[in-house]
Parts: sequence; structure tokens; C-alpha cells
Amino acid sequence: MRLLLIRHGQTPSNLGHFLDTARPGPGLTDLGLRQAAALPGALAGEDIAALYASTLTRTQLTAAPLADERGLDVLIRDGIRELSAGDLEMRADEAAAREYLTTAFAWSAGDTARRMPGGENGVEALSRFDAVVAEAASSLAAGAPGAPRTVALVSHGAAIRVWTAARARNVTVAFAAEHRLDNTGVVVVEGSPGTGWTALSWAGTVVPPITASGSEGTGPAGRAFPASGS
Repeated sequence: MRLLLIRHGQTPSNLGHFLDTARPGPGLTDLGLRQAAALPGALAGEDIAALYASTLTRTQLTAAPLADERGLDVLIRDGIRELSAGDLEMRADEAAAREYLTTAFAWSAGDTARRMPGGENGVEALSRFDAVVAEAASSLAAGAPGAPRTVALVSHGAAIRVWTAARARNVTVAFAAEHRLDNTGVVVVEGSPGTGWTALSWAGTVVPPITASGSEGTGPAGRAFPASGS
């Protein structure tokens, strides 16, 4: 199967670089609404069988234009919500962003017992995302032969990057940490829960079998680590 992992459109909290992960969360900015409206055109070549969004408002607003254009129901699942910031919630300082991302990418590296301060651990975070992916895979398996094999999940920057680094065989933690995923950016992976996953593209760039480091970005969830020093 083919998974389109789509980050939501821009929110007011993105502009302020806040670690805003709690339900239901903010809506979209005017730019975010335009980004969402552009998704159907951007994904015109994808034959999508099912469309999922998280329990946070911003993903549902992002998914709505695509659902309307394709005649799909938006399946709301808590498992693909953003990684909980716990005690770091609504902080926008560099130290909080670094602690959040360092903890989250430690999960991708295998330290899944590590816990976000006041929040979830890696087992909990990755398992809930895995459960939604497994549900989507089971739904496709039960479909008619020749039916579309692509599922779109509208999720969140950190959740997508961390899950992909943990599950895609050709995405290293360093690659995911260093490569930005802007609002409505898409990571495409292919495979299955049983056989594993291979990333095909990351924000429009082909992911090679062996990844290399990318350029540094800014901000907490959809971008790279903050500059070193704190």
C-alpha cells in the first residue's frame, strides 16, 4: 500500500513556534486555508481510497477540501494526533523545542521507554500511530481486487517525521531530524505493517535508498533542531 503522510495547514501557533499539541487545538490561518484548498490539485495524480485526519481541528480543516473534491469521508482517529508536549505545552523557547525533539527522535532511534516530560513515551506514541496505519491496511486488504491502494493521513509535523524515521527502512533519524516538513508537506511511503516501509519522497524530494543529511531549518514541530547552544 501507499501512504500519503500530510502535515496540516498553517496555524496561528505555527507562526509563534508554540508547542501546541493539546486537543482540539487551533484552526488554520488564512494561508493555512489556502494551503488546504490547494491539496486536491497537488494530489491530483493520487488515487486515494481512504482519508484520515487526527482529532485536532487543524487536520480536519486541512482534509476537508480533499474530502469534498474526492467524495470521501474523513475518518477521525486519535492515533495520528501530534506527539504530546506534556509539560512543554505552549512553550515557544528554544530549550523546550530542543527537549521536545530530542525526546521524540530518541523514540525513532529505539529509546521508546523515554518519556516526554509530563507526557507520553515512545511506545505509546508510535503504537497509536501504528494502530491507525494497521487499520488502513486492513481496510484496503478487504477491498475489491484492483481497488485503489493509496491512503492519505493528515497528521502533524513531529508525528510524521518521528514515525517515518522509526518505521521506514531508508530514513535515518538524522535525515528526519534535519529535513523540514512545511505545512501541507507530504511524505510518501510504501509497504505494509507486515513487510515494513520504504520512503519514496519527502516534501517532493525523492528519498534515496541511503539517505544523506539535509539543510537546517527552524521551529519546533515541522522543522529541524534549533541551533546548537541550548
